[in-house]
Amino acid sequence: MASKRRNMFHKNKKQETTNLRQAVITLALFALAVAVPIHYDSHDIHEDEHKDYYSPPHYQYEYKVHDGHTGDVKSHHETREGDTVKGVYMQHQPDGTILEVHYTADKHNGYNAVVKKLGKSVHPQHYHTEHHH
Repeated sequence: MASKRRNMFHKNKKQETTNLRQAVITLALFALAVAVPIHYDSHDIHEDEHKDYYSPPHYQYEYKVHDGHTGDVKSHHETREGDTVKGVYMQHQPDGTILEVHYTADKHNGYNAVVKKLGKSVHPQHYHTEHHH
């Protein structure tokens, strides 16, 4: 029984050595393949061909919200041509006024906004009644 275990131990040890040897050889071949510089024939490379995939951004969008349940009423419109953005948004305020913001943004002037408050502020009347006992 002891000799059988010894033989298995030697077989396992021998197998481990073989596996290790194969791993080292594989890694050495991989390292050699990666380290060898690849030279291309200059006729295959066309340096004068340059493709410019940049195109100036252009977009326009608009949305409106009118939610009778929550009272949320607002709108927004924006356009962009290249580096210039222009837009306006409006929002109905709880006091009955409308907040209107016109804005522009570009790389020379940055972000600029003109804010207007339209309409008259309306506050509900609260009456105090006295209770007599």
